[in-house]
Amino acid sequence: MTMKDLAELRAWKPYEITADTSGSAPGSLPEFLASHDNFNAFLTEKKAIVFRGFSVAEDSLDPVLDQLLPNRLAYVHGNSPRTKVGSNVYTSTEYPQEFTISMHNELSYGHRWPSRLVFYCATAPATGGATTVVDGELWLASLEPEVREAFAGGVRYNQNLHDGIGLGKSWQDTFETDDRAAVEAFLKEAEAEWSWQPDGALRITQIRRSTLVHPESGTEVWFNQSDQWHPASLGDETAAELAQILPAEELPQSVTFADGTPIPDAYVLQVRDRGLENAVDVNWAQGDLLVIDNVAVGHGRGAFTGDRRILVAMTD
Repeated sequence: MTMKDLAELRAWKPYEITADTSGSAPGSLPEFLASHDNFNAFLTEKKAIVFRGFSVAEDSLDPVLDQLLPNRLAYVHGNSPRTKVGSNVYTSTEYPQEFTISMHNELSYGHRWPSRLVFYCATAPATGGATTVVDGELWLASLEPEVREAFAGGVRYNQNLHDGIGLGKSWQDTFETDDRAAVEAFLKEAEAEWSWQPDGALRITQIRRSTLVHPESGTEVWFNQSDQWHPASLGDETAAELAQILPAEELPQSVTFADGTPIPDAYVLQVRDRGLENAVDVNWAQGDLLVIDNVAVGHGRGAFTGDRRILVAMTD
């Protein structure tokens, strides 16, 4: 990538549609969507779209989601804490509000991932709390050649899901079932390796790609969560404390290169930081919606004060 290419990529931002500019009245988003049957192609072109000023109330959200997400998916095998609040509608990641959530593509560590996410603002924060988005093509291009080359062979994700008591999520919460056979069927289809531990915990290993070619645009994008799964992203102090409690192979989640060799701390920190440096803020007002192409665009969250209630749903 030349500097000009990077500059062009950095000029990208989500496309905004407001009730005023669309000629629509507040509350009329379902009608607006019904009259635009080329939305899929439009989203592929724009990568992320924000709807503002349509005053969508939480109790009228379902009809909008039905149009934007024809096949709403459950958050199965998700690794972040969240609460199910409706028909495959969830709270966004319930992570302490004083911390930033780094950039990632939803379920990029899985065998399958959603093609599209919708975020809805039920309660806007007092300050901060933007949902941040980053162009995956820019994220990949911003990495040093040495890092891109090192990740070319893919990554290996390792999970330890407890049986109800322990660090991180339980396997029951992760898969939304207490049926071991159902979990094993899911993991078999996902081409993962797994083993049940004597204490009832579940250990999972998956080898995945580090980049992905968008199925419609043909663009190669950064598409893995190595930085979020790597202890270095926790900070030196937290990582050291975890290392005293658990050996590396028993951490709730960890990551290596696909062949099992360690990923240098500096590499995952560069990945994390370049994603954050190139992110664009989507600031919230009550009733706003953000739709993103989950392959083309990564997302995260800024720190905030006050109450913040963002709901999220996804489709295949």
